[in-house]
Amino acid sequence: MRGGSELGESWHDAGRLANKHQVFRDFEYAMRHLIRVGYTRPARLAITGGSNGGLLMGAMMTQAPELFRVAVGKVGLYDMIRFQMFPPAELWVDEYGSSESPEQVGYLLGYSPYHQVIPGVSYPAFLGLTAKADTRVSWIHTAKFVAALQGATAGSEPVLFHIEQKAGHGQGKGRSDRVKEDVMMFRFIESRLGVGSPAVKNAAQR
Repeated sequence: MRGGSELGESWHDAGRLANKHQVFRDFEYAMRHLIRVGYTRPARLAITGGSNGGLLMGAMMTQAPELFRVAVGKVGLYDMIRFQMFPPAELWVDEYGSSESPEQVGYLLGYSPYHQVIPGVSYPAFLGLTAKADTRVSWIHTAKFVAALQGATAGSEPVLFHIEQKAGHGQGKGRSDRVKEDVMMFRFIESRLGVGSPAVKNAAQR
């Protein structure tokens, strides 16, 4: 996806500020490709991402909900209109822009997941994972986005919220805590896709 640094600064610039939508487009096209060539189908497709990747999960929930069954967003950014108001997020204005700029508020509003939730849409299953002690991305992002999805969805897929009281953004998290988080994530994914243990399959079919 455009926006990373793996192919140089021009590749980074192609997915930042007003070009941020290109990142979401690249990910969406990757999902469409997997479906088109027969590797999977929407009912069997799960996606995950954390931090900036959590923003990506939010964008996919609101821009392409028909392409996948379940998403897990970890410590994500979801309110792109107010993100810079939660320190130290003001340091990321060079990456995303700021709603305080008349030239930038339009494109931020155009993809901000929290602001793009539409009542009456059957959203995929979503698990929002966050941490009360996160000093990089406020847990309020996940709480607001999950609440908006819960209030808007017309479907029956679960939209869940989980907050760790002592954990942070990910750095310094102990191995046992990481394992517990991964177990929670994969149990949720398996329950929606109908894979894993017989007990999980039965739960998914009910």
